[in-house]
Amino acid sequence: MPQPDRWIAHLDMDAFYASVELLRYPQLKGEAVVIGGRRADAPRQREDGSWQYARLRDYTGRGVVTTSTYAARDLGVFSAMGLMKAALRAPDAILLPADFDSYRKYSRLFKAAVAEVAPVIEDRGIDEIYIDLTDVPGVRDAVGHDPLGGVKAVAREIKNSVWRATGLTCSIGITPNKLLSKIASELDKPDGITVLTLADIPARIWPLAVRKINGIGPKAGDRLVKLGLQTVGDIAAADPRWLIEQFGESYGHWLHNAAHGRDSRPIVTHSEPVSISRETTFERDLHAVHDKALLGGIMDELCERLAQDLARKRYAGKTVGIKLRFEGFVTVTRDQTLKTPILTAADIRHAAGLCLKRVKFDKRLRLMGVRIGNLVHASEVPPAVPAAERAKAPERENLSLF
Repeated sequence: MPQPDRWIAHLDMDAFYASVELLRYPQLKGEAVVIGGRRADAPRQREDGSWQYARLRDYTGRGVVTTSTYAARDLGVFSAMGLMKAALRAPDAILLPADFDSYRKYSRLFKAAVAEVAPVIEDRGIDEIYIDLTDVPGVRDAVGHDPLGGVKAVAREIKNSVWRATGLTCSIGITPNKLLSKIASELDKPDGITVLTLADIPARIWPLAVRKINGIGPKAGDRLVKLGLQTVGDIAAADPRWLIEQFGESYGHWLHNAAHGRDSRPIVTHSEPVSISRETTFERDLHAVHDKALLGGIMDELCERLAQDLARKRYAGKTVGIKLRFEGFVTVTRDQTLKTPILTAADIRHAAGLCLKRVKFDKRLRLMGVRIGNLVHASEVPPAVPAAERAKAPERENLSLF
């Protein structure tokens, strides 16, 4: 069997946040567990050594599911679902708070473990990466009567390295390109390895629903179904000229190529972030006047966390933006671009305050976020003004609404 010119892998950690929590609470393995609660929902150990857990049925608020174990998914609970809705489907599921510091730690560990085997990696987020296996030693070797035995052996080596470093499982899809590998990594979850060539597309890819292609969102997916195209194979069989008539030149052409498994995108080993943001959803709607002190404290904390993110990633930014969601799901954004890049919490807070002054607060708030963009490396930030000179400077006007 001739092998493709490229072998591209997509590695996706299995139920990543939930799996990290199960390392901390191994007694919950196999249970329906939902991540997304508050700090107060953390398990407590009783004097007799037993554990007390928060249950989904007792949750009140507007939080959403960050992720869930496979046992909870079997009950219909998935990420981004409202916790109150999830409680109707799985009232007895255990609710745990998210611990993003731990998730970032294990993210670094699994990526370092992969890099020891295959160093050409494209980072796609906290729990997934693309890997170029094309030139990894042994990947093109046949094993016994299996011409794809070499690539499968490399995949197993990667999975074993991740397990040794983290105690976590992952699923890997390996195909000639990124588009197919993204799909393949989902086919045999959890803890799976799926290797496909272009010859496997009719049997393994075409029967899938159209939304399984990364790049077909809810609106496009609904429109495809209304046009009678329910599977990837339906798109592949459609006249490309008709697809272009329905979806335009660019997207119609892409749909045709994607359905046939064509994708020439390279592995991007490094990219600069466009912006960094922090946001939070409130447990109850807050009033700009009556809850002014509380809102001010939340804004302070968001700016502090954003400054910590900048320091950790060694960036500064010139554009600060705010995101406010009011009751009725009305979202308002405002941006403020500065003359020089900033990186301190105080400077971010002041710029956010300028943005807040340009918002009409006639409804209660349910979400607040702060973003910094137009990023530069921290080395490009002008030196800080000495303390003696800051003392002589006029006090900065507090323009913030809260």
